[in-house]
Amino acid sequence: MKHIIIGTAGHIDHGKTALVKALTGIDADRLKEEKQRGITIDIGFADLHLDDYQFGFVDVPGHERFVKNMLAGAHGLDMVMLVIAADESVMPQTREHFDICKLLKIKTGLVVLTKADMVDEELLELARAEVEDYVKGSFLESSPIISVSSRTGAGIDKLKTALLDLAKTSQPKNTSATPRLPIDRAFTVKGYGTVVTGTLVAGEFKVGDEIEILPIGEKTRIRNLQVHGADTDIASAGQRTAVNLQGVNLEHAERGNVLTLANRLQSSSMLDVKLNLLASAPRPLSHRARVRLHHGTAEVMARVYFIKNPSSVAPISETRDEESNWQNYKPQFALEPNKSDFAQLRLEEPIAALPGDRFIIRSYSPQITIGGGVILDALPQKHRLHDAQARNHLIKLENATSVAEQIATFIEMAGEQAMTFGEIAAKTGATNKQILESISELKNKQQIIEVSALPLIFISKTNYEQLAAQVIALLETHHKREPLSLGMGREEVREKLFGKLQPEIFRAVIGFLSEQGKVTAEREVLRLSSHKLTLSNADSEIKNKLEMAIKAAGFQASSFDEIAGQLKIQTNLARKLYNLLLAEKRLIRIDDFVFHSEIIEDLKNRIREYKTKSTKIDVAAFKEITGGISRKHAIPLLEFLDRERVTRRLGNEREIL
Repeated sequence: MKHIIIGTAGHIDHGKTALVKALTGIDADRLKEEKQRGITIDIGFADLHLDDYQFGFVDVPGHERFVKNMLAGAHGLDMVMLVIAADESVMPQTREHFDICKLLKIKTGLVVLTKADMVDEELLELARAEVEDYVKGSFLESSPIISVSSRTGAGIDKLKTALLDLAKTSQPKNTSATPRLPIDRAFTVKGYGTVVTGTLVAGEFKVGDEIEILPIGEKTRIRNLQVHGADTDIASAGQRTAVNLQGVNLEHAERGNVLTLANRLQSSSMLDVKLNLLASAPRPLSHRARVRLHHGTAEVMARVYFIKNPSSVAPISETRDEESNWQNYKPQFALEPNKSDFAQLRLEEPIAALPGDRFIIRSYSPQITIGGGVILDALPQKHRLHDAQARNHLIKLENATSVAEQIATFIEMAGEQAMTFGEIAAKTGATNKQILESISELKNKQQIIEVSALPLIFISKTNYEQLAAQVIALLETHHKREPLSLGMGREEVREKLFGKLQPEIFRAVIGFLSEQGKVTAEREVLRLSSHKLTLSNADSEIKNKLEMAIKAAGFQASSFDEIAGQLKIQTNLARKLYNLLLAEKRLIRIDDFVFHSEIIEDLKNRIREYKTKSTKIDVAAFKEITGGISRKHAIPLLEFLDRERVTRRLGNEREIL
């Protein structure tokens, strides 16, 4: 069975609720106050089964004071019934509701001329002609215009047939996406607890799913599901759904919150958007203007910050008095009616949103609908007015035609910070399957690099190569400045270039450069593979002098500082030559002492020779075979032999291996 969500739209007292009742037999006005006053105040719901289709009707209030309630019901619609009374024709709220439908990009629908029994044929045809002219150029231009009387039932069957015809062309909702249900009602049921209702705009919910209420972040499980009043194990996108939440207080499940899978999406206090200002907007929308943002069932206050192209920016006014300081002059910018531009909305309260979501903005005062648009990035960084790079990225997001293109742009936007799998999921709302397929495509095209498999981290190829180039440049500078140095410490390179980045990125870039043969990693030192040490004659002589002095000391070794002092070699130079000798494996450092490698090899031979007499050796015997060295040298040497697996300590003795 295919599920279709239909919303009403139109002026107050044009018969929307009566029409829904004539179609379904259900009075969508559920509040006592609505029945007393005879007007719809909040959104109401009804359903109708026709052939293989289940129609869910969302009846919205038509009074201008309750437009915010209308907006809470206008999301997730498959089609709209624009309801216009034949005796009044197009009225102010008809226009506002229809503007909202166009801004939300509702793709299909029809016009219903109600109260047809209250006018003669001539007036009915006049109303029809006015409606045809009004919807010209819109998504309803070629749609049916059905005349009905909810009182007599005339035209209702014809309307049902028209709805069925439209339903056959309706595009199915995306059930493979991450599920989201904006809450429009919340109440308690005795014996069950908290129940919330809404239109499931994407994905599927199953009984037992662990879910999260955003933006508050409370996690719970689905105890029970109902679709159109009947219990079900699975609810799919496009269905009016009631969800029984396990252990959740009613105040934590209010209108405006969103149900989604736990640990999948994130709420945000900023949105990057393409903003459209209606031609009917009473004035330009200025930079930093405060507006009312309607998204899903949520309403929050926000400020509009435009993201302008620096080469095309023109201030409204550049007048200033002679005493003003030009450097401190801050021109104001505005979006003209019937124009569109990129902007960042900074919200006073967080909401849960995703790229591709439509939204509406209304002026702070008076409260009228002035525009809307589409969200391009629901988790952005803060941008400046003249951020050309941010604007270019938003153009790419606007033009993206696939999840892969969207992911590629987000990874590019992340720059050197790269993106984890979880961050990609939160940014896009895509499923694991969609993300993995997109990642595979982008890797094959060499647009992105996988820098880590656990956790999964991705970086754009451009940023990856830029980091690699920075490592090369840093090492080149170091080699020029320190020609006698073997290279830079691995940790020093990481701190200078990768200090604020994930450690996996550093390891991947160094590994990449090593595989290419551009960088050589020797223990904790990094150097360009092309770097060769060239010593002057004077430096070579000092190096030999240093080596011979250490060799001559034999087992009675000194510390590095002591040797440099004894030979009166400048500490800086001595350190570089010493590191060079260590790298050449001519010297070995053991604790605080420096030994020549030939002396250590001689020591190992003496231990092997001693083994012909005994398989065990104590400190006294060790001191004897090394010429009576002091304990301060003997103990470090014995511990070194243990580490080298020449000996193994057994109490006060050592076993010779």
